[in-house]
Amino acid sequence: MIRHIVFFTLKPESDRAAVIARLEQLATIPGSTRFDVRANLKADQIGNEIDVVVYAEFPDLAALTAYKLHPVYAATTKAVRPLRELRFAADVEGK
Repeated sequence: MIRHIVFFTLKPESDRAAVIARLEQLATIPGSTRFDVRANLKADQIGNEIDVVVYAEFPDLAALTAYKLHPVYAATTKAVRPLRELRFAADVEGK
């Protein structure tokens, strides 16, 4: 299993709810076994810069690759990119 985790910081003028709604469209792409988009609760005592988190699980790297090549992924990226400051992503192998 591959865990795909993406952290976003948003531009001050960005509507967090609208960004989350747009990112939730990624769940319509076939291949993930779990897909969540959530606002950061900002409860950490050290750093709370992250605004939105995407967490997805894929059965293998091929499924993750197909997800990133899907037209919905491209459209979502195009819509969200102007609203975000930073994007950090990690793809890790799970058990």
